[in-house]
This record gives sequence, structure tokens and C-alpha cells, in this order.
Amino acid sequence: MKATVLAFALACAGAAFAQGPTPADHAAHEAQRMNDLATLLDLNATQKAQVQTILQEQHAQMKQEWDAAKASGAKPDFSQMKALHEQLQQQTVQKLTPVLNSTQLQKFQILMKMHGEHGPHFHHHGAPPGEAPTP
Repeated sequence: MKATVLAFALACAGAAFAQGPTPADHAAHEAQRMNDLATLLDLNATQKAQVQTILQEQHAQMKQEWDAAKASGAKPDFSQMKALHEQLQQQTVQKLTPVLNSTQLQKFQILMKMHGEHGPHFHHHGAPPGEAPTP
């Protein structure tokens, strides 16, 4: 009996793992990342809301460009997408400049630099969920 229950539990866990993260998991992960960013930058509630809006706009714009490049039928060019990403980061810093104080802005720029060194983990700009990112 215990073996049957254990086998069933393992099968359920395997099925859940195979399905990948749910939209709720993704939303919870994004909320946690925003809370972490707010803590690291010492944001007040107003700043947190403004920063979140700006970052969501940046993500949506990058996703739109990625989708447009894929829709063209050609594989998105890495160098073009990297240049676009850098351009969007510059625009993001410009939008954040009136929202953050100089110390917060400097910390944000350091975090962006760290993001560039370690891949797309700080702001998810890789492939859409369920798709493998391009090298």
C-alpha cells in the first residue's frame, strides 16, 4: 500500500514538474523579484510602483520586438537584439532618473551591469516562457 501511494505521489510530482511553471508561479516570482529590487534600492511605496511600471513597459517593449523578429520568419539576430536591449536599458535609466535619487539610480545601474554579466535573470528578456533562449 505504501509503495502504491509513493508511486502515485512521485507520478503526480513528475507530471507537475513536466508542466513547468504556471502563470501564478511566474507572477509570484516576478512579485518577489520586485520586492527584492525595492529592498536593494530602498524604494518607498510610490517609487516601487513607478519603477515596476517602467520595468514592465521595458519588458513589454522587448517582448514585442522579439516577437516581431520571430514573426518575420527569420531567426532574431543576436547582435540586433543585444543592441535593442542596450537601447531599452538606456531609455529605462532615463525614465528612472526622475523617480530615483542618485544613490538609488547608481545601485540600479550596478544591478543592470551585473545582469549583463550573468545573463537574463534580473529582468526576463529571454525567450518567452516555454521556449529555449537563444545563445
